[in-house]
Amino acid sequence: MDDELENIKKKKLLELQQQQMLSQGMAEEEAHQKEFEEQKKAVLRRILTTEARERLGRIKVARPEVAENIENQLIMLAQSGRLKNKINDEQLRELLSKLIPKKRDIRIKRRGL
Repeated sequence: MDDELENIKKKKLLELQQQQMLSQGMAEEEAHQKEFEEQKKAVLRRILTTEARERLGRIKVARPEVAENIENQLIMLAQSGRLKNKINDEQLRELLSKLIPKKRDIRIKRRGL
């Protein structure tokens, strides 16, 4: 009976240790992700005007995957040295018009009743 109780205690202790290690790993991952996002924001502040950042923020609310794609492209351009000046709102709109396809006007034809 004592051996069985001891085995249960060991098993429970091992489970708790594994959970603790998992939660520590997740906390570290969250910290890395947060640091990455902060660095990304800093770069975007450096390469975008206030108006362009606001527009990108609105896009991020409506279409997060599109905004993420645009942010990554802008950061790559900045890192490669291809951006000489800050991107203003007009330039960002031009970029968006090239990246986001226009919605097609779909009309449904009704059959004669």
